[in-house]
Amino acid sequence: MKSITIKGSQRESVGKVSTKALRNAGKVPCVLYGGEKPLHFSAEEISFRDLVYTPNAHTAVIELEDGQKFDAVLQDIQFHPVTDKILHIDFYQLFNDKPVTMNIPVRLEGNSPGVRNGGRLLFRKRKLSIKALPELLPDFITVDISKLRIGGTIAVETLLSDDFTILHPDSTAVVQVKASRTSVADEEDDEEEEGAEGAAEGGDAPEAEATE
Repeated sequence: MKSITIKGSQRESVGKVSTKALRNAGKVPCVLYGGEKPLHFSAEEISFRDLVYTPNAHTAVIELEDGQKFDAVLQDIQFHPVTDKILHIDFYQLFNDKPVTMNIPVRLEGNSPGVRNGGRLLFRKRKLSIKALPELLPDFITVDISKLRIGGTIAVETLLSDDFTILHPDSTAVVQVKASRTSVADEEDDEEEEGAEGAAEGGDAPEAEATE
């Protein structure tokens, strides 16, 4: 998984006055948990852009001015209720031998025959919560919809892996195709389906109707 480097400075004072001064200077107060004791530091707000404002999942490398480096994952973030500025971020330190929990984006692959016949694609879970060792964290979870017909569902149970544990019930629907007023009977035989999909190979997944 790709890591975003956050360059920061360790905080000597963690009171309200110093926290307000940091924010006025365009910096974000942060805490790194998971080690022997919490580590308080701050970093420029702009340095969090690629970590926070993205649909992708990334880990972080926190580099302090004194040369210390920590692998971490974003655990919690607080935004100002009016301005949406970042007020505070909690990180959790990563260790190679300790599993970590993260929300991983789901990526659709292929073209659904059900959608080609007028069905509605319902993207139920755009992210899945998983638990894995840091080195086994995937950038995304791929879901092949090339055989998803009208009335069909792809559930968590079809996405299980030895590399990670998905923290949702096996029956949880990830993506479905529902019938619509314009849909037609979805009765293509295997040969027709393979031919149509071969012609469309490499195409992007169709627009989905978000339900979360």
